[in-house]
Amino acid sequence: MLRAKPARGLTLLGPAFIAAVAYVDPGNVATNVTAGARYGYTLVWVVVLANVMAVLVQYLSAKLGVVTDRSLAGQLGTRLGTKTRVAYWLQAEAIAVATDMAEVIGGAIALALLFDLPLVAGALCTAAVSLLILRVGDAHGQPALERVIMGFLALIAAGFVAGLVVDPPGAAMAGGLVPSFAGTDSVLLASGIVGATVMPHVIYLHSGLTAGRFRTPGAGLDVRRTLAATRADVVAALLVAGLLNLSLLLVAASSLHRLPGTDTLHGVHALLSSEVGAGVALLFAVALLGSGLASTAVGSAAGAEVMDGLLRRRIPLPLRRTLTVIPAIVVLALGAEPSAALVVSQVVLSMGIPFALVPLVVLTSRRAVMGAHTNHPLTTAAASAVAACVISLNLVLLYLTFTG
Repeated sequence: MLRAKPARGLTLLGPAFIAAVAYVDPGNVATNVTAGARYGYTLVWVVVLANVMAVLVQYLSAKLGVVTDRSLAGQLGTRLGTKTRVAYWLQAEAIAVATDMAEVIGGAIALALLFDLPLVAGALCTAAVSLLILRVGDAHGQPALERVIMGFLALIAAGFVAGLVVDPPGAAMAGGLVPSFAGTDSVLLASGIVGATVMPHVIYLHSGLTAGRFRTPGAGLDVRRTLAATRADVVAALLVAGLLNLSLLLVAASSLHRLPGTDTLHGVHALLSSEVGAGVALLFAVALLGSGLASTAVGSAAGAEVMDGLLRRRIPLPLRRTLTVIPAIVVLALGAEPSAALVVSQVVLSMGIPFALVPLVVLTSRRAVMGAHTNHPLTTAAASAVAACVISLNLVLLYLTFTG
């Protein structure tokens, strides 16, 4: 689990940017591009709403760590019985596997686009490089890792926003702010967008990144000032991530809507090259690679945080990296369509959100846990509404899927 020396001022910014990388991972790319290409601007409102929800969720996660000096997984680990704790860890690990699948497959696709590397080889390279990124945090501390992650975010931003500059979207996108769906498949994609945005593993991780980070004797910061800095950190980081997510959908809606071949990221890359320009297509592939490399490193750190908090066990990151990458390798080796696997993995993530979000809302609303910093009733109501929205969307998705 990553830790850092106490900090003050602008150096308080950082943990949310590590979390934000997970919000622009290859799963987001697949779901947002697919949504724009298939349904135009119809699901713009889903992207906007999901990112607004993410700001609240990530602030509560960071707040729990700041106030209690313990992560969400650690809080649950002290409150659950042994059998329940193990069961809870198993579902969290399943979510971690789904997360890893999306991120590793995304990196493999990017390497295939850039260097024509076979997908399985690309997946192995992505997993290996993610370990090197994590080594930065182990060797030089969390602030060094934050700087590396911010560098990746800048790379991702340059690649994903380029299409908007070359081919800006029309005024029709305003209509996409009105909530609506266009059939069962659009509900599936909406669930995937929410799962790719309000990601459960980052709910666990963010509280771990802020636990014990600032509150050290002599740091010169009280809890209220720290929470104010945390709010700024979360808003800034997720504003960047939200704009990147929206840009992906807008580029697809304005340039690729209803064109054949948008069901895969390979097809999207080819269409970007022909419809928008080879330079934009190259930047898209580079940004996708940066997204896969950075987000899979963050995913590994999240998995380690969950295991440490719930099982009170830690295993070497190389071993964890090897175990969680196996499903992605198997999926690619069996010849599954990688872009479809990305979208499905995001739906699995959406199913895991309540298991992280509901305990987070409950814990941060309890005075026995948070003391004077317990949630305002309106905050608890808003967070409860977010949880209800996600759970309802998942139930609708299951109903529509099984009833055809």
